[in-house]
Amino acid sequence: MAKESMKARERKRERTVAVYAEKRKALKEAGDYEALQRLPKNASPVRLHNRCKLTGRPKGYMRTFGISRVKFREMANAGLIPGVRKASW
Repeated sequence: MAKESMKARERKRERTVAVYAEKRKALKEAGDYEALQRLPKNASPVRLHNRCKLTGRPKGYMRTFGISRVKFREMANAGLIPGVRKASW
């Protein structure tokens, strides 16, 4: 389980990216790179990192489900994810 401060920092970054998205797009189209430099660092979407929605785990993230591989396996084995079941051949 990730620390609450790490999860909160990620959420704050997501909000900052959303706030400055339109402004960044307009500045890029205009080619005003000096104004882009003056925006906050966390306004850049590159600084976002995918984390598990349940635990905050940064590694082993599955985009399709938005959770880590560990939680995915637990939930799939418990039958909590529709359409997913253990493979057997």
